[in-house]
Amino acid sequence: MKQPAAIVIQHLTPELDCGKFPLKRAVGGDLCIEADIFKEGCGVLRAVLKWRFVGEKVWNEGMMFALENNRWRGAFPLLKVGMWEYTIEAWQDEFLSWQQEICKKFDGGMYELRSEALEGSQFIETAAQNAGATTDASILEKFSETARQANTEQLHSLCKDPKLIALMMYWGERSLSAVLLPTRRVRVDRQRAVFAAWYEFFPRSAEGKAESGSTLRNCLNRIDDAKEMGFDVVYFPPVHPIGETNRKGRNNAPRCMPGDPGVPYAIGNFRQGEMGGGHRDIAPELGTLRDFEWLVSEVHKRGMEVALDFAINCSPDHPYLRDHPEWFFWRPDGSIKCAENPPKRYEDVFPLNFYAKNWRILWEELFQVLLFWCARGVLIFRVDNPHTKPIFFWEWIISKVQEKYPQAIFLSEAFTHQKMMQLLAKVGFTQSYTYFTWRNTKRELMEYFTELTQSEMKEFFRPNLFTNTPDILPYFLQRGGRAGFQIRAILAATLATVYGIYSGFELCENAAIPGGEEYLNSEKYQFKERDWNAPENIKNYLTALNRIRRENRALRFYESLRFYPADNDQILFYSKSTPSKNNVLLVVVSLDPHKPQSAYVNVPLEEFGYVEQDTYQLEDLLSGERFSWARDQNYVALNPSCPAHILRLRR
Repeated sequence: MKQPAAIVIQHLTPELDCGKFPLKRAVGGDLCIEADIFKEGCGVLRAVLKWRFVGEKVWNEGMMFALENNRWRGAFPLLKVGMWEYTIEAWQDEFLSWQQEICKKFDGGMYELRSEALEGSQFIETAAQNAGATTDASILEKFSETARQANTEQLHSLCKDPKLIALMMYWGERSLSAVLLPTRRVRVDRQRAVFAAWYEFFPRSAEGKAESGSTLRNCLNRIDDAKEMGFDVVYFPPVHPIGETNRKGRNNAPRCMPGDPGVPYAIGNFRQGEMGGGHRDIAPELGTLRDFEWLVSEVHKRGMEVALDFAINCSPDHPYLRDHPEWFFWRPDGSIKCAENPPKRYEDVFPLNFYAKNWRILWEELFQVLLFWCARGVLIFRVDNPHTKPIFFWEWIISKVQEKYPQAIFLSEAFTHQKMMQLLAKVGFTQSYTYFTWRNTKRELMEYFTELTQSEMKEFFRPNLFTNTPDILPYFLQRGGRAGFQIRAILAATLATVYGIYSGFELCENAAIPGGEEYLNSEKYQFKERDWNAPENIKNYLTALNRIRRENRALRFYESLRFYPADNDQILFYSKSTPSKNNVLLVVVSLDPHKPQSAYVNVPLEEFGYVEQDTYQLEDLLSGERFSWARDQNYVALNPSCPAHILRLRR
């Protein structure tokens, strides 16, 4: 039986569920770790933080530094995308403990230290043996011999020799060290996972024609428009063949009329497609797989990426139904159960049974589907309704895909209860949709985003703030007019580091089915007619927001969000800043799209290292205006034509 280590290592932070799940970070940053480390007695402890990329054999290590009350801190750089593992090793340093003992005894007038000299010589000799056949070994041998023969004053001087200390710090004995187990992990993502602006559109409506659809080859104008507005991810709903059986008509009518295109989420038509009409195929009306690959390459040439919808839905015409009927839910009457969210029924969609008898074959098939699209240049996936599939499936498939494609990003579209949303993020989803869509009041926004950015959620839950979706037209947008769209855009673009809009937002489209949050004449069920340059659009406003995001590093730092007092419940006041405080933005937003609002606000300048001046300069990055503010109260006035300021603190 191995002697148990005497060192206690506990209360590691940050940490998720005792190390069960990995933290999330971005490449190019550091991971800072703290822990309580102590043991009985008064010996000198040392600790190192050890890290390596998962799969590598050799550990890197760096010193941890003692803080107050047995707290220790260390950090390591995150240099590569993928999964890293790390641990802590701690031990009592016998040499430094001996050095401390010698100094205390010498300072206390105890000059008979012969036994202590022999003891120190042994410590140094052991280090020489650890050094093996190196020049350090011979140097340590000489130090050992010197210690053995040293008188008291010589011993006191020797134990503080900088060269000896350096060699002993490197080669000293660790045989009774303690190692934190199991090792912890951190998932390191690329920069686009943590800072991006998404633009969603249906390729079949790219040209805005009412009676006929567009093809993939017709999408470049829409993509160029998105790029001009400053978006860097274009997100497509499913582009696969659409089933004909039970095809829905306009406004979700149970029967379609001739020419109705169907719902893209009713995936699969074995009578169409180049390879069978399933999840690895392109809808013929959009083009071919070659057309899709061409479009992806054109998007990449523009410095942008394509995000593809991974919707695990099957129409009654999906080849899976023909080839694997056991993958579906069968009713006692011999029919297959369609998707339901009572009182809604989706007769054109059949869900898959992830617990089917041959579930392993099903899971592997879906894994191959993702690899198929990764091989064609798609490395971002928006996942439809992941909360209706097993958690263990997502943990398995995301890790499997990222083993082959570490750059892969997964966005969870799970508008469900908070614990499920959080667990999906923990098991592997890179980003998550949020409750932002329904947080409108000052109190709601402050409470929600304080939780997201200042609680444990900041370690694993990376929000992607969508202002609207094809399924959701929030009441605020329905009733807020043009100013309402500007307000929600500025909140989405500045409260978090990743946000998105669904096409039509820039045109302030707000026609809803009465009494609900769904679009009237939704393009989920039809071709959508649009004038992409219609009067009163906010394209220039979105362009300015995205330019401000690119030019100000403060908006890349998610956790720096801080809210400040404003004496009006219709005025939200907050800041974003870089760690060095060389880029500080103060954002003032009216939450009232209908009437002018004003407030007095207070800026805690000491937070930004601004403690000397009584007045300071601010530049509004939206309008170009400049303001001189005082240290204490400052007056702001906003109205529907100018509902927000993004103010940069000028040094």
